[in-house]
Amino acid sequence: MAHIHSESVKRLFKIISRLESEEDCNAFFEDLCTVRELEDMAQRLDAAFLLESGMNYQDISERIGISTATISRVSKCLKYGSGYKAAIEKEKNGEIPAEDPV
Repeated sequence: MAHIHSESVKRLFKIISRLESEEDCNAFFEDLCTVRELEDMAQRLDAAFLLESGMNYQDISERIGISTATISRVSKCLKYGSGYKAAIEKEKNGEIPAEDPV
């Protein structure tokens, strides 16, 4: 995925990493993304947490309203990626206040 390493994407990630509060993030992402894009991202993160808790694809799909194909992609990222794992670990370690994922 060469496009994820472009200068524009690097700048985006730097800016996001320097946002200092939940309010700053809220304002930035409301400007940056559509409501649907934010909901999609939140659902994928919810799916990651639910997969980690042992819930099956069908139950996750029914609970949060996403396709099993999307859940499968999230599952692959959990197995072979590091982003979801890092976020889940940060929450488990208390670095991010825990929220009920749906």
